[in-house]
Amino acid sequence: MSSPDQGLEEATMGIDVTPVVDDGLGNSAYLVDLGDGRGLVVDASRDLRPVRAAAERRGLHVAYAVDTHVHADFLTGAVQLAADDGAQVIASARGHREFPHVGLDDGDEVDLGGLRLRALFTPGHTDEHLAYLLLDGQTAVGVFSGGSLIVGSAARTDLLGADRTDELTRAQYRSLQRLTALADDVVVWPTHGAGSFCSAPAGDRRTTTIGAEKAGNPLLAAPDEDAFLAALLGSLGSYPAYFSWLGELNRRGPDVLDAPSAGRLTPLSVPTVDRLRESGAVVVDVRPVSDFSDGHVPGALSIPLRPQFATWLGWLVSPGTPLVVVRDPDQDPEEVAWQARKVGYDQLAGELAGGMNAWREAGAAIRSIPLVTTEQLPDIDSGDLEILDVRQDSEFRSGHVPGARHVELGTLANRAAQLPARPTVVMCGHGERAMGAASLLARAGRSQVTVLAGGPRDWSTATARPLVAGG
Repeated sequence: MSSPDQGLEEATMGIDVTPVVDDGLGNSAYLVDLGDGRGLVVDASRDLRPVRAAAERRGLHVAYAVDTHVHADFLTGAVQLAADDGAQVIASARGHREFPHVGLDDGDEVDLGGLRLRALFTPGHTDEHLAYLLLDGQTAVGVFSGGSLIVGSAARTDLLGADRTDELTRAQYRSLQRLTALADDVVVWPTHGAGSFCSAPAGDRRTTTIGAEKAGNPLLAAPDEDAFLAALLGSLGSYPAYFSWLGELNRRGPDVLDAPSAGRLTPLSVPTVDRLRESGAVVVDVRPVSDFSDGHVPGALSIPLRPQFATWLGWLVSPGTPLVVVRDPDQDPEEVAWQARKVGYDQLAGELAGGMNAWREAGAAIRSIPLVTTEQLPDIDSGDLEILDVRQDSEFRSGHVPGARHVELGTLANRAAQLPARPTVVMCGHGERAMGAASLLARAGRSQVTVLAGGPRDWSTATARPLVAGG
């Protein structure tokens, strides 16, 4: 779940700005206390639980919902805040959103009743992107930089397609030059941070200042626009498949939800789950890796419930697919539902009532995928074993088991048929992604698949053999 504060609450010149961090997506929303019982929220996701908790603790009513850009990595919560709280939505006029909002362009200001918000056109991450300068009188307090300037980096510029990437990267360069012309003590409140596929920051700090970025952001040290382009694009890896369609949902506006029912999963009987499977629903098993290994519904996709659940759901399951959830009794169904909904997965058919115990008691078929330790791993030098590493490219290059084949988890479904038909051990960093990959291979008809409990570094420690760096 998103974290309301994480000790990051800031009082800048007496102004209370509270970051609300979503660890799974690597993003921050911001709640600003306007000083009269009203609050302003920047870049809130559709899962508004942590924002509402932070507002309630401060006795604030959310009066403004501001978006810096058309998001690709989560559904905006602005539409829901307008419906539930009467919040005024503020966004870029160039975004052509199809729901009621105040559209701002460069230099436009909103009087917040003491404070002011000034729009700064800062394209690059998207072509309609705005940063918002928070002003107290004539003093610039801070800037909500969204997906332009972030801690130690800048957000990616390749989300609108290869034919726009060069143009947007050069626009990002100019946007950063504009932002760094602000005073050094201006606080920078970025949306994207560590863990976000929209960015590639090196550290885990979420906020910064203009002066700190001028002194330490390597992209700002680029001598010219061409060098900046090479540095930024060279730092980018792949991004989840759902990024390609979520932006359009945000432009049109997400459906307004009934919050209490939106967080529930309808109980489904074993026969009903069977019928849904036959009609194309995907069974998403959110239990820990070891539980899935011991036994699961045939064809189920393993995506353990953790902060990154939403990202992998959006990467591995096609949009609009009905979902049936299998969970352990101690796992929170509300967390499953809201993580799914914040990335646009509203086709929640329900959950298997009674979980795997009910499935077993009904005598239904069960599949398993072995989980092995490094000590149990067969001889990797025999030539009879396929080692499949499904981590991100940068992780693989930093060190992998000798002879391992590399296929990122996000691309595996389309490449499974190309893999050699021999016994395969799948590995990632800890085991969660590896079991997801193994479940995809099982869905593709592969049977001789096992998963390493651990990762390459565990193998290296257990065998006293070095990892191989590079591609």
